[in-house]
Amino acid sequence: MNKTHKLGSDRPIEERAAFDAIRYGSVWEDADVLCEALAPVAKDGRLLTIASSGDNALALLTLDPAEVVAVDLSPVQLACVMIRVAAFTELDDDALLAFLGVTPSTNREETYRRLRSAMPDDACIFWDAHLDLVQEGVIHAGKFEAYFSMFRRRLLPLIHPKRRIEGLLNSRSPEERRRFYSEVWDTWRWRLLFRLFFSRAVCGRLGRDPAFFEHVDGPIATRMLARTQYAFSELPTDTNPYLAYVLTGNYRSDALPRYLRPEFRGIVRERISRIRTVLGPVEKAVGPFDGFNLSDIFEYMSPAEHERVYTALLDSAAPDARLAYWNLFVPRTAPHALRDRVVPLPELSEKLHSQDLAWFYQSFHVDEVSHVE
Repeated sequence: MNKTHKLGSDRPIEERAAFDAIRYGSVWEDADVLCEALAPVAKDGRLLTIASSGDNALALLTLDPAEVVAVDLSPVQLACVMIRVAAFTELDDDALLAFLGVTPSTNREETYRRLRSAMPDDACIFWDAHLDLVQEGVIHAGKFEAYFSMFRRRLLPLIHPKRRIEGLLNSRSPEERRRFYSEVWDTWRWRLLFRLFFSRAVCGRLGRDPAFFEHVDGPIATRMLARTQYAFSELPTDTNPYLAYVLTGNYRSDALPRYLRPEFRGIVRERISRIRTVLGPVEKAVGPFDGFNLSDIFEYMSPAEHERVYTALLDSAAPDARLAYWNLFVPRTAPHALRDRVVPLPELSEKLHSQDLAWFYQSFHVDEVSHVE
């Protein structure tokens, strides 16, 4: 690691990465795993969540909290949250799915004009300037979705024919899935092109900001390939919304993220007014909070910054609060210096990670506050 890298890595991520475009049009984290982790502390409580595009903020409403505070460094990502809030507020189910981009539509711009009155001015300014993204469907609007689109359109056809890709999404028993992966899917071409496309260089250029990799050691593609084998072999492939999107470019009616499922859409709509947004670093949100969805923010931080932010979050935590977060490539857990205030829950964490349909994360963590000063 060179000297410049060392100096840069201690600066906050907002000083190292750009936040002026949509990075994520959809959230690539399993809300079912998150909700199971936070359910014991969520009802009638206050939840803090990294906003991203808003999917998991909306999903947390299914736990019946008093409030969900969605915080993000990016005003653009908060605009993604607010357009979803407006859509749930103003549209019925069919119109909602069509407007967001789950089902076909030719009048999304017209629908957007109806939604503007239910959105704050800063969100309207952004979307007014990006009507092309509205027309395509906002769930497809991010850099990360474009990255997967390139993989699906340009690379995947070089690896497998269409019928084989569709076959991966069929319902199978675990034994049948293992056999399909080992005997049909796992070709030399699959392994080679996967490692190339999901390398640090390509992912940093086309998918995530290169600054997000500053604390990553070693190659990433091999780790992602191992997790992909696990997902394709051990997890259901027919009801996985993230897999459906990667392979087909959209969700399917029987493979939707939590906030869009039929059994939850009415609940989310009924509680939509409980969403609040905060622009800034996560520790800026005013507590106390009973539950935290911290996405994978810790791996963008140096160890010292991680401990500082984690300490600030504990200072805003209610007694017995829970903190949930993912590690993608950088191992980050509750700092040892704070273990008198928080207790990791490894058995629960490992159980939930084993069923995580957003399979590329290397680990999932749930920590429980044991003492608040």
